[in-house]
Amino acid sequence: MKPDAWIRLLVVAAFIGAIELLCRTGVIPYAVMIPPSEMVVELVAILRSGEMTVDIAATFGNVVVATLIVVVLGFVAGLAIHAAPWLRLSVEPLLASYYSVPTFMFYPVFIVLFGIGSAPIIAIAVLLAIVAMITATLNGLDRIPNVLRKTARIHRMSRVSTALLVELPAAAPYLFTGVKLAVAYCFIGVIASEFILSGSGLGYEIAYAYNNFENRKMYALMLLVLASVTLVNMVLNTIDNRLQARQRR
Repeated sequence: MKPDAWIRLLVVAAFIGAIELLCRTGVIPYAVMIPPSEMVVELVAILRSGEMTVDIAATFGNVVVATLIVVVLGFVAGLAIHAAPWLRLSVEPLLASYYSVPTFMFYPVFIVLFGIGSAPIIAIAVLLAIVAMITATLNGLDRIPNVLRKTARIHRMSRVSTALLVELPAAAPYLFTGVKLAVAYCFIGVIASEFILSGSGLGYEIAYAYNNFENRKMYALMLLVLASVTLVNMVLNTIDNRLQARQRR
């Protein structure tokens, strides 16, 4: 393990240890937060009982579906915008200011359009994440060295072959940055939407536990979300580092 990884691990361990100590000594009241060790015990009990299996599957299923939609639509939209300079000139200022719009204010519209269920949750997650994928696609296509395209022309490669064998590998690290952001935004969009739009899912269960003063369950489910997002992010970072290393060679 690299030194920076050890430092991150020590920082996280120190933070968890400090929270554990503050909870155990009563500096943080038990009614406010339970110790991290008890969160782990409660989470293990919840997973063993299977009582949250449907909710966990619903949340992660929505995240996967939203991410796939974002990656495909964002990539295609990025290609279309990049291929039409006049369109890019018109759209790019809107993309730059997109995240100043509070996306969640549109949830009543999505309920009217899609009804109650997974569809409006996925729609909000897609709306929240898709611009990140479009921007990453544009950035990746902009950074393809011209020498690669010239080499493809010298070898008389077709346009499709050039796109698949030359341009896509060259842009892959930048595209993957968009995928990472898409996953992060989809997690945020899905879980936050479940607080207000759903009768199932981890977001709903966390809100329900909070409203019923079930601190142990609430913090256990929050720990599950945090651990899941961290694990997914670690996997994506590993892939990203390999793509970056391959590009530097």
